[in-house]
Amino acid sequence: MKQILIILVSPKGSDSASRKVAQNLSARLEARYPEAKIVHRDLAKDKTPHLDYSTIKAISSKDPAEVQANKESARLSDQLTDELLASDLLVIATPMWNFGIPSLLKAWIDHVIRAGRTFNYAENGVVGLAKNKRAILVLASGGVFSEGPWKPSDFVEPYLRLILGFIGIGDIQTVRVEGTNIPAFAESALPNAKKSVETLKL
Repeated sequence: MKQILIILVSPKGSDSASRKVAQNLSARLEARYPEAKIVHRDLAKDKTPHLDYSTIKAISSKDPAEVQANKESARLSDQLTDELLASDLLVIATPMWNFGIPSLLKAWIDHVIRAGRTFNYAENGVVGLAKNKRAILVLASGGVFSEGPWKPSDFVEPYLRLILGFIGIGDIQTVRVEGTNIPAFAESALPNAKKSVETLKL
């Protein structure tokens, strides 16, 4: 294990349940892989921008002149993509907002899902280029979505599994901090999630 990339999404800082569990997971990873470089990418702190027109041209154009002209616009996207490709393990710690992912995480995804870098179009479809990597999802939600009547309304885990699979990452584990806004679950949500961290295959 050479590098571990931890993506932090919530802007709530120390009040964030997903960050608390990610911190617990990070400590376990440091103990398990003391030689690995751990990169923390804080999307809220870094204020990761959404794609603008010049960035889209820079990362998607097939015209070398246009790519060169917009090279500066692609700098952040290149950096984020390089971080991902250099990592053996990806951790995404995110809350669920309105049944989906925060736009900060979507912005990061749009920067790193790139033809020719993390996937290629092939004759019979798409080939992921971010192979031989693993991922751990740390998902926080006010409700309970892993089971029960709200499960069909979970658009976070299925989407993240799909988009990571699209670029070749199929070995994915999930830790949930759920029910944080429901009295019957709130008190045990964080302790249960930390117990789940201890059972992960690292």
